[in-house]
Amino acid sequence: MNVNPDFSDKAKRDYELVVRAQNGNEQAFTELLSSYKDSIYFMVLKMVKSKPDAEDLTIEAFGKAFRNIEQYSPEFAFSTWLFKIASNNCIDFLRRKKTRQLDTISTSASDGETTMGEVFAKEATMALKYDAPDPEESIILQQKHAMLREVVANLKPRYRELIEMRYFDELSYEEISEKLDIPLGTVKAQLFRSRELLYEMLKERNAHLP
Repeated sequence: MNVNPDFSDKAKRDYELVVRAQNGNEQAFTELLSSYKDSIYFMVLKMVKSKPDAEDLTIEAFGKAFRNIEQYSPEFAFSTWLFKIASNNCIDFLRRKKTRQLDTISTSASDGETTMGEVFAKEATMALKYDAPDPEESIILQQKHAMLREVVANLKPRYRELIEMRYFDELSYEEISEKLDIPLGTVKAQLFRSRELLYEMLKERNAHLP
């Protein structure tokens, strides 16, 4: 594959990391994440204007880039490709958010003179119903939770530990980093890989269900 001859030294270095990442080198993923996580985050934050959303979207952007790393072409710098993925991800997020807002307004209007307070009241009622499912729903939720834990138990020890700490114990990335005494970038990069493996295992399991 021909590399763009106009690449800067930084772009050439990124390409070397990409090649290593394509060959399964996790340290390469971590280095790419560390190089761009702040710049991607601040670009995303500028677009969505919400720190929690910006953090989630930044993680999603890297996840999409890393899952599709084989599709990267050195015709363009890795940074250009990554920022495009992050930007498109934000645009999709904002579009979905706008659609949800319009749906809420539409539902309110179709009810006649429904006030926004009543809309929020309906949402609160739905939340309470979700928090207190009927017995049949409780059994289904318990079964799904048990299946998820069973699948997680089959992950490699480090990946299993990260998934459990992040999603079962609900620790933040910073708390996981401190608890395991590893860099924050490494935590995020390995969680990307953990989620990908978990998704593949769940997909394979569901494919064999009757």
